[in-house]
Amino acid sequence: MISLARMRTVSSLILVWYLAATTPTQADSPSLADRVIEHKLANGMTVLMVERHQAPIVSINMTFGVGGVNEQVGQTGLAHLYEHMAFKGTRTIGTKDYEKEQAVLAELDKVGTELDRREREEAALAYTEGKRAAPSEAVQQLQRRFKDLQDKAGDYVVGNEMALLYQRHGGVGLNASTGKDITRYVISLPANRLPLWAALESDRMAHPVLREFYKERGVVMEERRLRTDDSPNGLLYETFTSTAFLAHQYGVPTIGWGSDILSLTPAETEAFFKTYYGPNNATVAIVGDIDPKAVIALIEQTFGKIPAAPPIPALVTEEPPQRGERRVEIEFDAEPAVAIGYHKPTIGDPDDFVFDVIDEVLTEGVTSRLYSKLVRDKRLAASVLSDTNYPGVRAPNLFVIAATPLAPHTTSEVETAIYEELERLKTEPISAKEFERVLNGLDADLVRSLRSNSGLASQLAFYQTVAGSWRYVVNARDRIAAVTPADVQRVATQYLIKSNRTVGVLVKKAPDKKIAAAGEVAR
Repeated sequence: MISLARMRTVSSLILVWYLAATTPTQADSPSLADRVIEHKLANGMTVLMVERHQAPIVSINMTFGVGGVNEQVGQTGLAHLYEHMAFKGTRTIGTKDYEKEQAVLAELDKVGTELDRREREEAALAYTEGKRAAPSEAVQQLQRRFKDLQDKAGDYVVGNEMALLYQRHGGVGLNASTGKDITRYVISLPANRLPLWAALESDRMAHPVLREFYKERGVVMEERRLRTDDSPNGLLYETFTSTAFLAHQYGVPTIGWGSDILSLTPAETEAFFKTYYGPNNATVAIVGDIDPKAVIALIEQTFGKIPAAPPIPALVTEEPPQRGERRVEIEFDAEPAVAIGYHKPTIGDPDDFVFDVIDEVLTEGVTSRLYSKLVRDKRLAASVLSDTNYPGVRAPNLFVIAATPLAPHTTSEVETAIYEELERLKTEPISAKEFERVLNGLDADLVRSLRSNSGLASQLAFYQTVAGSWRYVVNARDRIAAVTPADVQRVATQYLIKSNRTVGVLVKKAPDKKIAAAGEVAR
């Protein structure tokens, strides 16, 4: 039987071999840690580069340290809305004549903001008086003026010009995403089109134009309806998360509350951009067929001209300790489901690495403890999964276990089975065989995540932004390998307890009683 120490050594050697070589023919190449080239611009922008010359392509990941966690009350959804607006172009992209368009956009913003304000006031007054809201003549005039300006502004728009430019030059995978902690913009290009990327993205960072603002605000609102309001899982997680975090901004949905989205203004969005989208809050990871010296010169000539933004405001609010279990039910016409969350420390804390082990032991693969018990053996659940860093990593977060009961079993039965396994973690040390499986799984995940240029760029930019150093991706594995069975028992005993627990349950909505017509009896 292989010893735990030897098993760790073998796994480490396999991983080091992979990190040292992008292909087997490069086995003599330096390790990944030696191959990442880091460059910092005077304005604070961080550039990370890795050469991979197997194909004449390059993948780029630009990550900003801003997300839902940076929003204020009444302005939730702002980070996500700006991510959408960033694709609307600049003073030279996406417009037929910016000089003329600018004046129309200014008037449209003024009328739109006033229209929003008047509509809210009239709706509030009607509610207070118990009347049905009906737009006044003044509001109707504003609505007509708003529509005229929108049509006029639309005449200047060149739709989707940035995406089409990338597409014509061989760009693929153009996309963006917003989370609790970060916002990312990604693309892959032929290596000789890197100057095009630098020109477009530096222009987008320096001179964005919030054209089609109200149209895009409506698109975001529709996205919320689709992914949250009309989605059983969307509603379950939104309610579960807001129940678990009473004070911290992690409890607010990244897409924003519906009323907040409809109240966002161009002025607020522009102020948010100026605060969080400066080069000093950006990391760019570039992986592929590159000459790092030429890339540095290119980025200095483009992004280097953009002045740094003021220092990023610090996050102040902390989630107070939870004192007792919290439970919430969400009614929806869907099959039941349950989500269970435990507050825990976040990235960089020694106990966070222990949760990585617990996560793998419980749900990674068909031989994991919860999968084998709930899904395979007892057939209590159709699925079970866990997440060790929900919903973000820049602040203390949750370890979440979620499961869907297999009919006719109930969420209560599934909960009981999950808690039995959590108690087992506290009393029964994980075996050497389980630990071997954990490390093998983590190594496989890491290898998969670093295999592609885009995957490596994503990992480097992510950890540089949230952990303060891309080296976290290399060092974390060793920290996890140092976890002991006693650590697992200690952490399970400390954190996986009822008073630290939040439970969200999706329950099938009872059918409405039939309304009896005259002479009928409701059944």
